[in-house]
Amino acid sequence: MAASMADMSDAPARPVTPYERIGGRPPISYMVDRFYDLMETEPAFARLRALHRGDLAPMREKLADFLTAWMGGPRDWFDKNPGTCMMSAHAAIPGIDRDTAEQWIACMKRAAREIIEQDPDLADSMLESMATMCRAMARRAELDLAS
Repeated sequence: MAASMADMSDAPARPVTPYERIGGRPPISYMVDRFYDLMETEPAFARLRALHRGDLAPMREKLADFLTAWMGGPRDWFDKNPGTCMMSAHAAIPGIDRDTAEQWIACMKRAAREIIEQDPDLADSMLESMATMCRAMARRAELDLAS
C-alpha cells in the first residue's frame, strides 16, 4: 500500500484547463450574455448585429456551449455538432468581412473585461486566439466572395 501511495504522489498533476481556470460555465455564460447585450445596444456593433437573427437566445446558448468546449469544459457543443467546422459555418454567412470581424473582436474584448481583471494572462491568450479565428473567418469569407 505504501508503494502505491508513493507512486500516486509522483504522478504528474493533471493540467488545469482554461475552463477550470476561468471558473467553469458561469463566467463563460456571463461573458457571452454581456457580448450579445453589447451587440444589441452599442451602435459601434450595428453591422455585426445585422448579421444575426432577431432572437439572439439560440446564439447565446450556442456560443456559450462552444466556448465551454473550446476551453476544455464539457464537449456538449461538439457532441451536438459532430464534424462542424467553425470556419465553414461562418464562411456561408453573407456580410462577414474585416469590419465585422473587428467589431466582433472589440465587442468580445469589452465583454471579457471582468475575466481580464481576474486573470489577465488567460484573458489575453483567449482573446488573441479568438481574434485570430475571427480574422481568418473574414479572410476566408472575402476569398470565397472573390472566387
